[in-house]
Amino acid sequence: MSPRSASVNEELRRRSRERLLQAAVELVGERGFEATTLGDIADRAGSARGLVSYYFPGKRQLVQSAVHRLMHCTLQEALEREPCTDDGRERLARAVDAILGLARDRPVLMRQHMAGLLHAEGFVQCPEQRRLAELLSDTVARYGAQNVSADYPMLRSLLMGAVYSALVPGVPMPVPVLRAELFQRYGLGWEMGVPPEGQPDGKAGDEDLSRFFATEERPSSP
Repeated sequence: MSPRSASVNEELRRRSRERLLQAAVELVGERGFEATTLGDIADRAGSARGLVSYYFPGKRQLVQSAVHRLMHCTLQEALEREPCTDDGRERLARAVDAILGLARDRPVLMRQHMAGLLHAEGFVQCPEQRRLAELLSDTVARYGAQNVSADYPMLRSLLMGAVYSALVPGVPMPVPVLRAELFQRYGLGWEMGVPPEGQPDGKAGDEDLSRFFATEERPSSP
């Protein structure tokens, strides 16, 4: 039997990594961070347990990468949904609603993510985080920011603060109130994005995450 080509090996590695990311999001969302082990994640992904350390230094890095992937894909889906628009204000409204929607629909997962950011290891720089940052930076630029390098970190901080406020045990702030505050700050109309009373059918609490993790085989180029 001839050895697999480099491209085939690369495709197998990509799909294996994607399965681990998806499994991490699913399990932490179901059980929480502490109750989820790397062995659990490997088993859910159908991967060898030793393979996890090949891609990620540890559980916290894996989970942060997985949540950043979910955030990036959720944001991208919101920005690209019909009707498509190049209006910078509408795109920013969709971005705010997409991130706040994750706090509303996946509170366990997002609470664990926010707690992980405060851990000594801090913010994990990974491909998923970079893609999320690029998409948010582009959103800020299209909104019309004069200084994207300063305005993007401010938007990121405001969104993180809003997510944290929505998830504080015992004293959570209602998502519509946080949304209204952010919309007022950026001069966005309440009807923009996805107003709370106008949530798309089948989106809230949707547990099917497979569309965000490309675990299938990609078609070969002609």
